[in-house]
Amino acid sequence: MTERRTYSYLGPAGTFTEAALEQVAEARGQDWRAVHNVGEALADVLEGRSDAAMIAIENSVEGGVSTTQDALATLPGLRIIGEYLVPVNFVLVAPRGTTLADVQVIAAHPVAYAQCHSWLGEHLPTHSHVPAASNVASAVGMLDGSLPAQAAIAAPGVVKHLDVDVLAQDIGDNAQAVTRFVLVTRTTTAPAPTGADKTSLIVELPNDHPGSLLEMLEQFSTRGINLSLIQSRPIGDELGRYRFVIDADGHIEHERMADALLGIRRFSPRVVFLGSYPRADRQIVQYPERYADDVFVEARDWLRGILSGEPEA
Repeated sequence: MTERRTYSYLGPAGTFTEAALEQVAEARGQDWRAVHNVGEALADVLEGRSDAAMIAIENSVEGGVSTTQDALATLPGLRIIGEYLVPVNFVLVAPRGTTLADVQVIAAHPVAYAQCHSWLGEHLPTHSHVPAASNVASAVGMLDGSLPAQAAIAAPGVVKHLDVDVLAQDIGDNAQAVTRFVLVTRTTTAPAPTGADKTSLIVELPNDHPGSLLEMLEQFSTRGINLSLIQSRPIGDELGRYRFVIDADGHIEHERMADALLGIRRFSPRVVFLGSYPRADRQIVQYPERYADDVFVEARDWLRGILSGEPEA
């Protein structure tokens, strides 16, 4: 018998995070632990209550999830081992028998509410908003009376768990909206490269001078590495000090990526390696042939020969 594993996710049941965890084949049939926030999910991992945690890190409409990025930057001992994409669409739910005409106050998580402005403005122009801690919490609070609302914005999966009527479907402003989730565990070796990989890290600049950001970015560009995400976050110790959250196409076992990280490490006072892992879209990373692994190996061998006094061929 294999040992049972526990996975933490933002609950309760019916959230987009649960939908992301459902994509993890090895998590099926294991123990799932619903938590209240990202901090609790990561604490579960670090303190051994869970083997891994599924957390949201980026949304195609709202951008990076700052609470997740800041937590990964400041909590040592964590490693991303996979990413998962969940289409984001919303439904408007209400207690049984409620009609759209009855709705005056809507409960919603602020991020979900921001993504439904157009539909709400057209169909419920005089409504008011009550914030909720999560998409499911908005529906639960509406039902149990803890939130003074007649309807709630929630993920479609909520109808599997709550006795509600769906007043409207697909109310999000952007039909292509997607949230990116990452599976985080304690520090471990990276999964083997697949050719369709991503490397995530957080980098602090050594000091504030003209060209410092360019110097960091050149470590990637001069090695043919594309960046799919670069976002600044305040370090918090003083104004004007930022760290950069970076997603780079490729794997740390690739020569070009390893060389770039060595370059970053040489000038940055702090580099947090978050992980190399398969891309959710499984798209093979393309790069010019001059950045292939064997080119880097040949160059090192050439230099080693010079240093050892070998005659050049």
